[in-house]
Amino acid sequence: MIWPLRRKSKKRMARISIEGPINAETRKTVLKAINQIEEREFPALLLRIDSPGGTVGDSQEIHGALLRLREKGCHVIASFGNVSASGGIYIGVGADKIVANPGTITGSIGVILRGNNLSKLLEKIGIKFETVKSGIFKDILSPDRSLTNEERALLQSLIDSSYKQFVSVVAKGRGLSEDAVKEFADGRVFTGEQAKELGLVDALGDEEDARLLAIKIANLDEKTKPVTFGKPKKKLLGLIPINQNISKLFGQLISEIDSSGQILWLYRP
Repeated sequence: MIWPLRRKSKKRMARISIEGPINAETRKTVLKAINQIEEREFPALLLRIDSPGGTVGDSQEIHGALLRLREKGCHVIASFGNVSASGGIYIGVGADKIVANPGTITGSIGVILRGNNLSKLLEKIGIKFETVKSGIFKDILSPDRSLTNEERALLQSLIDSSYKQFVSVVAKGRGLSEDAVKEFADGRVFTGEQAKELGLVDALGDEEDARLLAIKIANLDEKTKPVTFGKPKKKLLGLIPINQNISKLFGQLISEIDSSGQILWLYRP
């Protein structure tokens, strides 16, 4: 049997858009898109990021995939939208160049871990948990009680380790020293204009400016338009007419529940 040859795209540009919180679903979609771009040998990728960040492991896997794509000869240009913070920054520094709007909210380099202490609420409604465990830390961040001092110290060590990884990757990706990054890596956010002064982004502009920069770096025709990969599937909730504020509140609630107990690179306004 003769298999058909996969069409190459050596004179074209790919595009991936990362929108909303970064999670396992985001990772699966983006990694699949990156594999398709690598197989078709696109010389440039326009990476649009409009995300407050999210889970640590998923952000790291996307960042690693971008670095491998660059090793294959694909130039990656990131375009920061309204918000590209925390895990969004971690992914963004995997690009060759970063373009941000002057008013983009970015930064928030840091780590957060939250649990839900519902002990007083459970007590009021007469619910009590009975726990049998193999070790003193097995039910850490259990919602029916407060943290002990030992548990808090243990979790802080995890946060410190994750923070060190974050700072190291930003420093390497942006050509800065780790000490320089630590000067502003305390969770604070910046505008795109401020981020450029700090060396977090290379240029100010919109997605069109990022496209033109990708064309210049990859030596493509100036009329080259990007081909979008990894379009997210429409969810049932998105098909039902609903007030935008209610929809946003519902999404934040789901995100809060899903991320409880997880170490996050996430901007929480």
